[in-house]
Amino acid sequence: MPLTSRLSVLIVLVAALPLGGCLFRTRKVEQNISPIALKSATKPELISYVNSEAAKIQTMQATVDIDTAVGGEKKGKVTEYKEIRGYVLARKPAMLRMIGLLPIVRNRAFDMVSDGQQFKVWIPPKNRFVVGRNDIITPNPQQPLENLRPQIIYDALLLREIDPQDETAVLENASEPVPGPKGRKFEQADYILDVVRGHGPDSWLSRKIIFNRVNLLPDRQLIYDENGTIVTDARYSNYKDYNEVLFPSRIEIIRPVEEYDITLGIVKLDMNQPLSNDKFVLDQPPGAQVIHLDTRSRNGGGTN
Repeated sequence: MPLTSRLSVLIVLVAALPLGGCLFRTRKVEQNISPIALKSATKPELISYVNSEAAKIQTMQATVDIDTAVGGEKKGKVTEYKEIRGYVLARKPAMLRMIGLLPIVRNRAFDMVSDGQQFKVWIPPKNRFVVGRNDIITPNPQQPLENLRPQIIYDALLLREIDPQDETAVLENASEPVPGPKGRKFEQADYILDVVRGHGPDSWLSRKIIFNRVNLLPDRQLIYDENGTIVTDARYSNYKDYNEVLFPSRIEIIRPVEEYDITLGIVKLDMNQPLSNDKFVLDQPPGAQVIHLDTRSRNGGGTN
């Protein structure tokens, strides 16, 4: 058979095979990528946003609703405490005071204050006055909330500037599952700024700032210790305009090691109003049991 004839027969056979369904099959693949239009930004633009928004906030006074959950896999159960009314005062560079009120009676459940180095916590229901340093945490697995430090709240609440002298940011493209219609989940692209602190062999991953690409706002911050362990997982949502500052009205602070999380729902927020030093003074109440946590850490003691 001539070569041209054989080629003609081959072409006819190949063209006919899909029609017979012998060698080819087409199947539908469901789209798992979010159909929502996403915004784009460069690493310098994201860094500039973090630093400019952080610079806008010098003080804040907030009325908040506090929800707390304690427990997890280690304890085998989770105990929730709902809707404690509270107040948060913050002043840069590191001053914070947080007061929680008991439900219904509105007496103080706790009152804690920090200057960034030292902290004090007054717990009236237990008649305890706790004093310690922010950089020393003596875990108490029986009472996880006693591991709470004002600095933990401060670092999650106010996104710090990225310091070009001591920090380096690396841009990462990633994605996360988001809910869609009919219970389906989609993968939605996001941006992550990996913030590395220090230089050379002593550098370490300090935090990750995750940006939602629908609005280019930070919706999560992971804070690490120098051993690479996630110590705080902070999640931000429901941004609102407070005196020309976009700020999340819902902040969830998760502490995975101690197994507790605190959610702050902002009821009222005033930005950049004067806060005098006396707002951050907490005196020891007469007759209170005083606990020095750094002393307890050196002596290996504990509390009940």
